[in-house]
Amino acid sequence: MSTISTKVNHGNFFEDFTIGQKIIHPLDRTITDGDVSFYIALTGSRFALHSSDVLAKDFGYSKRPLDDMLVFHLTFGKSVQDISLNAIANLGYAEVSFANPVFVGDTVRLETQVIGLKENSSGKSGVVYVHSLGYNQKNEEVLNLKRWVMIHKKDPSVKSDINEVPSFAKTTTISSKISIPHLGNINTQKTGGEYFFEDYSVGERINHSEGLTVDNSDHTLATKLYQNNAKVHFDDYMMKSTPVGQRLMYGGHVISIVRSISFNGLQNAQWIYAINAGTHCNPTFAGDTIYAYTEILEKIEVNRDDIALLRLRSVGLKNMQAKDCLALKNDEGKYNKNVVLDLDYTVVIPKKNR
Repeated sequence: MSTISTKVNHGNFFEDFTIGQKIIHPLDRTITDGDVSFYIALTGSRFALHSSDVLAKDFGYSKRPLDDMLVFHLTFGKSVQDISLNAIANLGYAEVSFANPVFVGDTVRLETQVIGLKENSSGKSGVVYVHSLGYNQKNEEVLNLKRWVMIHKKDPSVKSDINEVPSFAKTTTISSKISIPHLGNINTQKTGGEYFFEDYSVGERINHSEGLTVDNSDHTLATKLYQNNAKVHFDDYMMKSTPVGQRLMYGGHVISIVRSISFNGLQNAQWIYAINAGTHCNPTFAGDTIYAYTEILEKIEVNRDDIALLRLRSVGLKNMQAKDCLALKNDEGKYNKNVVLDLDYTVVIPKKNR
């Protein structure tokens, strides 16, 4: 009779985490042109800066930088096997920032510290709060990320009653330095949009007109691209025995879809400066059609004459057009069933009078 090996990594469960624990994640990732092209194929992203080396050089770069959400996914993906392999769901994000651009040929890595733990009242799972830092091969910070994820317990019969939840800032701190070259004239025929910082108003709502139906192959390949191996996204056999009965779409991919859809109306908002807060309000599945709208929450001046910031709230909807969404939440304060993403984030946008 053969002996069952113990060499297989089954991932961490809620009980395996301790506050202050530090994890250096394996599998550094060198980024290629193929990654960029595949990301465009899977999300339909159209932001011009990330599509054209010629335009990027006009903006002052040596070549086109990666889409910030692709940086997020490729770096975030390093944490999955240590943090969320046994996750039930990723619940939210806070204080996410992108300090430096990433280019094809760069190699990214990730380190994480556990900053909070909360056992759920059912005793079957708990929420793990983490702070992750991503770096390139020069040890320059490229991603700063806080998130919280619900994870199965190994032994539900043993209760800890731990309830140490960290506090988060309402918005990500704005640095005195923004790592974007000084911008000259913007060719709006090349970027696809004529609107700049001055053209947006606080309280304005943009109902993005396009919808995007996500097939099983789309979200599966995207999540593989990110090397995110969380079981809930891939193990259909396992997921059939859960209450939802099928695989969950990776919530980060939903963010990318919403960001892609937001191009129509925000064409010149080509840089994500920060994600202030984000909630995956309801699960998304293959076959769902994603729509989105964006509200302008705040206009922020910085110490530059060529750019400024817009704080936005983008809402992702499944199987409901943006114009038909009149309320995010019901009378009980819960998100309506069609709302899948509530994202508060800040973008950099050129000024009209540079």
